[in-house]
Amino acid sequence: MTEDSPTDENQTLESWRSTLVQARQSIAGSVPVRSYGRLTRAVGLVLEAVGLRLPVGSDCLIELPPGYPQKTAEAEVVGFSGERLFLMPQSEVDGLLPGARVYAVDPPAGAAGASGLGPRTKRLPVGIGMLGRVVDAAGRPLDGLGPLDFSQQVPLSAAPINPLSRAPIDSVLDVGVRAINALLTVGRGQRMGLFAGSGVGKSVLLGMMARYTSADVIVVGLIGERGREVKDFIENTLGTEGMKRAVLVAAPADTSPLLRLQGAAYATCLAEHFRDEGKNVLLIMDSLTRYAMAQREIALAVGEPPATKGYPPSVFAKLPALVERAGNGARDANGKGGSITGFYTVLAEGDDQQDPIADAARAILDGHIVLSRNLAEAGHYPAIDIEASISRVMTALIEPAQFESVRSFKQMLSRYQRNRDLISVGAYAPGHDAQLDQAIALYPRIESFLQQTMHESVGYEQSIAQLADIFQSMPKAQARRNH
Repeated sequence: MTEDSPTDENQTLESWRSTLVQARQSIAGSVPVRSYGRLTRAVGLVLEAVGLRLPVGSDCLIELPPGYPQKTAEAEVVGFSGERLFLMPQSEVDGLLPGARVYAVDPPAGAAGASGLGPRTKRLPVGIGMLGRVVDAAGRPLDGLGPLDFSQQVPLSAAPINPLSRAPIDSVLDVGVRAINALLTVGRGQRMGLFAGSGVGKSVLLGMMARYTSADVIVVGLIGERGREVKDFIENTLGTEGMKRAVLVAAPADTSPLLRLQGAAYATCLAEHFRDEGKNVLLIMDSLTRYAMAQREIALAVGEPPATKGYPPSVFAKLPALVERAGNGARDANGKGGSITGFYTVLAEGDDQQDPIADAARAILDGHIVLSRNLAEAGHYPAIDIEASISRVMTALIEPAQFESVRSFKQMLSRYQRNRDLISVGAYAPGHDAQLDQAIALYPRIESFLQQTMHESVGYEQSIAQLADIFQSMPKAQARRNH
């Protein structure tokens, strides 16, 4: 047997190298195999596809015929029945054909799910560099100021916070509105509802709180509102100063219900990111009702049965899941931690405070501020109905002296309101009711205290002092009877 010469070994190695290079080139030039399904049905908001096995929440691309500006349309899996997937497009889709190919959106190389074990998790940009920017529900800039300056991308969903790890609500958040600061004191980490019909000054009140609040960061979610209101809120309501420390997420009424849901979740994600950095965040969500309506559209489209006034059960599960993400986080060893103080607007349809969404929101929030149409029509702004409003954590935040002033204020206001008709027609003669006499004497000061112009800021300490001043003129004997 003869031994191979070194020359033969070199030739063999070169042959192997050449074969490997050719194989790599062949692999690089090949088209990867990509599984797809077929579109079988399109009715209303829902599309049906077969041939794909994807979890709920997965992103898909639907093939469009030649000649359309976009080659594919984005959709999301919202349900399934047997082998059929229910999809909902994220925008209006024209030109869909029966049998169009449906592809799963591939996760990035090396990301979780790249092996086919799961869908790509939606991750959207967050970071301090986004202050002053306006984005849509998908994290794309709408303000024409160039690319976003973000520090990281985070998933839309978040694990529930252990209720025992939350810091208690023990400090006041100054919102710059006298009636709220003094009579409906809000704490850092509280979730408040703003219940209002249309045209009663809801947006103006939100803008006042956003401009004058002592919070470090403001996150605004405009969900399902008119597109005109987005620019108006930025320029006239929030203003230049307010926008410097704010991030605005806009998902107006003409976007798909999926994007409206996503917009609310994204605004909450941004607030959570700033809270985890130790900042005090004011989260304004306008509105919780439009969020519920978007979920109703999706649920009814995939066949979920309606329950209360057309709202399916999933709506009432989604609301607390969103709201509970706000609030205080855990505090560090030094007792410091961030907070999310949430104001969620609730549209009372026809000024009906027993609307199912209003009723559900009232049960899961830490208080509510009711705006009155009668007050708004009388030119009384902000049109806060003090008697119908409440802050559930107020008693843990204020001093006993303020509590007594608030109680006396409400007693005077309530006594006057109950007898307003008699007073107006001159049917009440002074001297018959000492407390009513005092309420009549104080009412001009009470009414003045409750009103505030949109360009006026009244701090917390100033609000308390002005509340105490109302009763300084009350005779001591009368004051003892009132208390």
